Amino acid sequence: MRKRLAVAVTAACLIAFAGWKAGSADAVGRAQLKTVLPWQVAEGWFGGFSAIEVAADGRAFTALSDRGHFVQGLLVREGGDIVGVLQGEDEALLDAKGKVPRSYRRDSEGLAQLGDGPIYVSFEGVHRIDAYRELNQAALPIARFPKHEGLHGNGSLEALAVDRRGRLFAITEDALGAEGEATVFVFSNGNWSTPYRISRSDGFHPVGADFGPDGRFYLLERGFNGFGFRSRVRRFDLTAAGLVNEAELFRTRTGTHDNLEGLSVWQDSAGNMRLTMISDDNFRFFQRTEIVEYVVPQTP
Repeated sequence: MRKRLAVAVTAACLIAFAGWKAGSADAVGRAQLKTVLPWQVAEGWFGGFSAIEVAADGRAFTALSDRGHFVQGLLVREGGDIVGVLQGEDEALLDAKGKVPRSYRRDSEGLAQLGDGPIYVSFEGVHRIDAYRELNQAALPIARFPKHEGLHGNGSLEALAVDRRGRLFAITEDALGAEGEATVFVFSNGNWSTPYRISRSDGFHPVGADFGPDGRFYLLERGFNGFGFRSRVRRFDLTAAGLVNEAELFRTRTGTHDNLEGLSVWQDSAGNMRLTMISDDNFRFFQRTEIVEYVVPQTP
């Protein structure tokens, strides 16, 4: 993918706000809040970010909006923590014919890639997952996602991740079947299956996922009470018995962050896992795009 870097967003006021927010956020659990950086670009395409992928060095990133648009850039770091954003290439996702799809087919929500392998994007509205060699090229549709009567236009394929074996994991925002369970769809060898279940609780809904360099599965969930958003991240071990050894890494109170939807997990030079997230402002003036990062100290 092309990376023509352009605009630097490193204003002192943003950095100061990030430091204040990090020090005042009320989160509990094993992860520690390091950065909350507001990010704004005065262009019509900007906003609605539902997914983010961060490179192994913690700097290069791709962010995906829910209007079928993506942007690439660099996260500027000082002392390991994010202090600014270098915005780069931004383009629309294309369909299998290499054209910009109609609006009802652009609701892109999940983003996942393993190494230099295919880039996967999940969509709501028209429920599907497309693959790309590069995000600025024509889509390569994969096997049709299983039909399910519980799939709705605004509660469909949100969380997307690829494990070390190249298997694609997808979780819908809304429950399918039992209300207290999240069905995990797995795409492998050209076929879909549902071998795993994850518990759902406390009004949280799956919105983002990733496999960390430690091989563990990380799930970002969101709660909304009509006034503001709550967030939590849980971690699971992937074993022959399924997704087990659940650990809640953090849970926030309403209003700590905006509408966090995208999650990328990577390992810093100290061996700690970093949870880099991005918020969806829904293109509303009273919400904000934030890049939020927590650190999980190295554990056995």
